[in-house]
Amino acid sequence: MRVSGKHRMLLTVMALSVAWPGLSMAENYPHADEEIGTVEQIYDGHLTPDLAVSTFRNIDRLFPVRSIPAGDAVRDLPERPQDLPGKVAFDIDGTEYDFFDFLSLDNVTGLIVLKDGQVVHETYQRGNTPETRWMSMSVAKSITSTLVGAAIEDGLIGSVDDMVVDYVPSLAGSAYEGVSIHDILIMASGVKWDETYTNPDSDRRELLRAQIAQKPGAAMQVMAALPRAAEPGTVHVYSTGETQVLGEIVHGAVGKPLAEYLSEKIWQPYGMEADANWWLDSPDGIEIGGSGISATLRDFARFGQFFLDGGVIDGERVLPEGWTETAGKPQQLDDGSTIEYGLMWWPGWTEESIADGAYAAIGIQGQNIYINPTKNIVIATHMAQPKPLGAEPIDPMVFFDAVSAALE
Repeated sequence: MRVSGKHRMLLTVMALSVAWPGLSMAENYPHADEEIGTVEQIYDGHLTPDLAVSTFRNIDRLFPVRSIPAGDAVRDLPERPQDLPGKVAFDIDGTEYDFFDFLSLDNVTGLIVLKDGQVVHETYQRGNTPETRWMSMSVAKSITSTLVGAAIEDGLIGSVDDMVVDYVPSLAGSAYEGVSIHDILIMASGVKWDETYTNPDSDRRELLRAQIAQKPGAAMQVMAALPRAAEPGTVHVYSTGETQVLGEIVHGAVGKPLAEYLSEKIWQPYGMEADANWWLDSPDGIEIGGSGISATLRDFARFGQFFLDGGVIDGERVLPEGWTETAGKPQQLDDGSTIEYGLMWWPGWTEESIADGAYAAIGIQGQNIYINPTKNIVIATHMAQPKPLGAEPIDPMVFFDAVSAALE
């Protein structure tokens, strides 16, 4: 029997819905029958524009996932529309840009702006809707680090000074001996790492191959085999591998899946409106700490508002006192030198964002949750950049500065 391309796609998705938890044709997801690319094409930067869009809103078809259930009560996002397109203008190296330039040049598929917890602007492009789940990429790192804070507040982790191997016994005897949770949070473990996304021989791609293999424990085997390059706490090296270690720390501490813990501590209590999904390292395995959460734009914005609220939900503290203030600030290495990185959040790097103490969760290919505590603003974006890095014509932080100024 000859099978058309469309029918072949449907048969593939139906087969995956049986084999992989979290994927269900019954939920009537509006993008479920779209053609998608591969995870290697994402990291190679080899997706055509349309295929990038359809892939990024269907990442739960790339790997097994676990659901992050929402609750019955949805936190309202009151609307107070403002004419941002008519107000936002900014200059980069002598060239003038406006609101529409950012949407088109950076290939924005979703943008929402909250001021004082109210929606002042919201737009969807390229067929996305409020129901669209979009990939987070490294935005997931900031969410995983937040779960460390929740576990400390729950008394399941003693402090950030606890040792990694106390929670991840599989790393005993490796270069992670003597490394603290704080070292992991600021990516200063001293363990050698190459993050180059497009290099097939990099440590990042080796970790990706372990994820593709879907064998329990494969990711930690990669991490346990890495050599020591520096003393813990002395050198900052951006490493997605550290976030997989962090996910294992949270799992070891709380004794339950990260998706379940996230749902229990934040997703349901804060009133997210839709279930989200999170990639797993193997069927029914452990969540990928550094990427693979797919959620709606409004729920990413709600997560940012939860952080702006100080990690408190309806008067109940979820995160330790001061956690959110610390997480977005530049951190210090053991010798007292400052690094431009927070607790898996990125401090602002423009003059305006630094002055406001703004910071962001950032994922490759254009995913952002921007938080400005001075002006009480949260901005979330979904984008479909063609390359993992270096392909944003407009620096989103500059755009966020311009939006913040327009809302003063």
